Amino acid sequence: MKIYTKTGDKGTTALFGGSRVPKHHIRIESYGTVDELNANLGMLRDCEVNAQIKKDIELIQDKLFTLGAILATDPKKAKFKSGKDRLNIPRITAKDIEYLEKRIDEMNETLPPMTHFVLPGGHKAVSQSHIARCVCRRAERNAAALHEIEAFDEEVLQYLNRLSDYIFVVSRKTADDLNVEETQWIPEKLDS
Repeated sequence: MKIYTKTGDKGTTALFGGSRVPKHHIRIESYGTVDELNANLGMLRDCEVNAQIKKDIELIQDKLFTLGAILATDPKKAKFKSGKDRLNIPRITAKDIEYLEKRIDEMNETLPPMTHFVLPGGHKAVSQSHIARCVCRRAERNAAALHEIEAFDEEVLQYLNRLSDYIFVVSRKTADDLNVEETQWIPEKLDS
């Protein structure tokens, strides 16, 4: 398989189904940001995080490929003439979202309560968690913008929303596991 095809040399790219769109199209931004998130989660998995988080991330990375495929499919060509789905892969389901919620709850039970926002940092693994969280939020914003134009499975939006919460809790859990003190954001008071 050739890596370069030259078909995108004029600033367009193909979606699943063959439709071509500009590379700056919101659909491309959406699944491109999901791809960026997946790469950042790969970096986080390579950091000093506990075994359960590594296992979770690998599962999440698999789900993000599914999610990206959904976003990369032209809704007008999502089904073949026979009525069969073009994407012959499992969809994102309520069960996937519930898994993230379960893991958030399990980790949160072991953490001190939050009383303030925390500043990202303190350890490379914690910082990488925050970077992944920010990319996840951007992926969610792009997907929400696309959903307004061309609707797709709402579970995709729900999954991204819950995933950013999961990654935030991972940052706190990792800080706790590594005995890294969280720096609280306490804004200065203005003189009256």
